[in-house]
Parts: sequence; structure tokens; C-alpha cells
Amino acid sequence: MKSLVFFMCLLLSYGIQAQAVLDWSDFESGISWKKGSKDSTYPGFLKADFSDTLERLEGKEISLIGFLIVLDGAQSIYMLSKNPMAECFFCGNGGPETISQILFKGKHSFQMDDLISVTGILRLNRDDPTRCYYLIEQAEAFGI
Repeated sequence: MKSLVFFMCLLLSYGIQAQAVLDWSDFESGISWKKGSKDSTYPGFLKADFSDTLERLEGKEISLIGFLIVLDGAQSIYMLSKNPMAECFFCGNGGPETISQILFKGKHSFQMDDLISVTGILRLNRDDPTRCYYLIEQAEAFGI
């Protein structure tokens, strides 16, 4: 009987995967930039070069805590920031590695500068300078 219970627990836990819990230092130390080619779609922009650790996490579920930044009046473009709006990267207190674009799975009720924990699928942006270097897709969040 004990063997059967152990086997069933093992079988049930096989498909369970915990998400990677990241810290902003993982994003800050996980990116460097190199000069893009003249033939690229956006010549003159630096190209992101991600660490092996972040490359392995791409497409996997991650969690990250930060401040919600709303970028438009229609409340359809969201960022997760290491710092609140008054101290965000474009105000001189960091760089583009201190934000991540959030693509929520559904509606949410958070406000600007709410401290939230976001869980979703990590995507790394190597080529499009009109978007963040880090994206969190299918995101769900809860307030802290």
C-alpha cells in the first residue's frame, strides 16, 4: 500500500513545475549590449545580449515583484518597474533593464505604483527597440 501511495504521489508531481522567482538583480546582471549590424531593421540601436541563465528561462514561468506603471490613458500598456513612477528608469534612476512590459492574461484592478507580484511567461526581446527587453506574457498578479 505504501508503495502504491508513493508511486501515485510521484506520478502526480511529475507534471508540477514551480516558476523561477526572479529579482531585479537577475535582469540587471543578465543583459549586456552590443552594436547592431548596419543591415538590421533598426540600424544604430544596440542589440541585447542575454546571459545563459536568462536564455534558459525564456518561455518558462517566472515571478517578479515590482511597481505597476501605466503608460497610457486607456490603461492598456503596462510595465513592471523596479522603482515607483517618480524614480523610474527614464527619470535617471536606472536603465531599461529595470522594467518589464506586462501582457496581462485578463483584467486587473491595480493602480499606478501599486507594489505587485507578477507571474507569467518570460520573453526576451533581442530585436525590437520599440518594446522592453523583458516581457512577461500571460501575466497574473496579486498585490503585496
